[in-house]
Amino acid sequence: MKRLFRYLKSYKKELVLGPFFKLLEAIFELIVPIVMARIIDNGIANKDSAYVLKMSGLIIILGVCGLCFALTCQFLAAKCAYGFGTDLRADLYRHINSLSYSSIDKIGTSSLINRLTNDSMTVQNGVNMFIRLAVRAPFLVIGAAIMAFMIDMKLSLVLILSAPLISVIIFLIMRKTVPMYRKTQQKLDKAALLTRESLEGTRVIRAFSRQNEEIEEFSEAVNEIAECSAAVGKISAILNPAAFMIMNLGIVAIIWFGGLRIDSGSLTQGELTAFTNYMTQILLALVVLANLIVIFTKAFASANRISEVFSLPSEETGTIPPDRSSENIIEFCNVSFGYENSGEDSVHDLSFTLKRGEMLGIIGGTGSGKSTAAALIPAFYRPTSGKVIVSGVDINEVNVEELRKIIGTVPQKAVLFSGTLRENMQWQKSDATDEEIISALKTAQAWEFVEKLPKGLDTYIAQGGSNLSGGQKQRIAIARALVGKPDILILDDSTSALDYSTDLRLRKALKENLSETSVVMISQRTTSLKGADRIIVMEDGQPVGIGTHDELLESCEIYQDIYRSQMNEKEDRHA
Repeated sequence: MKRLFRYLKSYKKELVLGPFFKLLEAIFELIVPIVMARIIDNGIANKDSAYVLKMSGLIIILGVCGLCFALTCQFLAAKCAYGFGTDLRADLYRHINSLSYSSIDKIGTSSLINRLTNDSMTVQNGVNMFIRLAVRAPFLVIGAAIMAFMIDMKLSLVLILSAPLISVIIFLIMRKTVPMYRKTQQKLDKAALLTRESLEGTRVIRAFSRQNEEIEEFSEAVNEIAECSAAVGKISAILNPAAFMIMNLGIVAIIWFGGLRIDSGSLTQGELTAFTNYMTQILLALVVLANLIVIFTKAFASANRISEVFSLPSEETGTIPPDRSSENIIEFCNVSFGYENSGEDSVHDLSFTLKRGEMLGIIGGTGSGKSTAAALIPAFYRPTSGKVIVSGVDINEVNVEELRKIIGTVPQKAVLFSGTLRENMQWQKSDATDEEIISALKTAQAWEFVEKLPKGLDTYIAQGGSNLSGGQKQRIAIARALVGKPDILILDDSTSALDYSTDLRLRKALKENLSETSVVMISQRTTSLKGADRIIVMEDGQPVGIGTHDELLESCEIYQDIYRSQMNEKEDRHA
């Protein structure tokens, strides 16, 4: 929580003046019962209408002043809280974008989204309520109690008995509900995860007609949230009736014993009315205080969740720029890597060297560690042991931002962003000209359909590229990575949606147009890797064969099996 206090430094004036104006409102509110007592004892008792009108005017003035103070406080509280929330979310988003893949994996994408939106809003509301009520409620309790004691010490015994009873009820309810609020936040994370997965995988869900099952799973998740929230609500609902019951019984006792003291001449009717008002103010302030505790509890829980994100270290980066003159572009020296809490390495003892302009192919079964090995090249992950040297510099020492500028990466799932085609193509190089973009599109075999689009490069790409086919998305994603002619191109199974002839034309174009670019191609097709200078065959995270296509056909049994199965499939298709 302390970590978040720095976002309040820009709003010191609002933090001081907001509670101050609320304090003035509370002072004026405490004066009103005294004025009422004077009206009853001096004005009404003596039938002095002028006095009654004068003091009634004073009450109106107090009320107007109190309203002005309250509005001023509301304005300052809103300015501080929303400014705090804006700064917090901006910094949190900036920090999330600086995290390494490993750090993001620790919390999860859905939980990060929830913390960025829901939790930051909860903390913002906590700041707002702190300025508006954190000073007012305690001051009303203490101030009203002092005023009541000043009116009648003996009658204050009723107050002394009532306040602790309500405090005990508040404590018991808080003790029960606070853990339940934390549990509700966790269930919100689960619902957010299901929502994200369902929206991203909507086509797969429809393809397998799994809509009803997904709806049932989501309904179960939100029902759990509803049940948890309802349980908290039921317990919290006890607070108001219990507090008001004690308050009303206390008022009955005050009127009863106050009547006796009026008969004895120890108390006036006006003082009894003022005492009753102070009793009401105290008990209502206690209820507000209880609700404040709930708000602050939620805010503290959310603040801790946000602090967990801030406690994750930003991605490590060195200071050494890549050496673009080095002969070896990529070197893996006995590299092993395991994901956190995975129990075993996803890549184990991998070694190879790739020279500039060469092509490396990686092939293997699902889960064999192909994509993980490729993710080590741009330093998305750091090796558990061994060394990864890219462009002559160890990735633990290289300037990561500079490194990624010379690497074009195309992930397994083609990711496009809403905006024009030109804007998507300028991600690798922000100042890329139309000529550079068209050249990259031609190399990626995408220009053949882009030039037929009515608006060409100004064509709008929907979110996730939903207005394009799978093959079109892949080709545009490849073209985006080619803009600027990177030193290294990583194609992570990113030609799977292309037919064999398009795949062949793409590989030929890469050799002709980007002869100086080193290509790391992950593929399930042996035909796609046939022309590679070196092919690594992966199985269970280990390299079981390294060599050219012809060498592996002679020496690697797993590669032979993959090749034969694919050749049989092609023969079956042509049969």
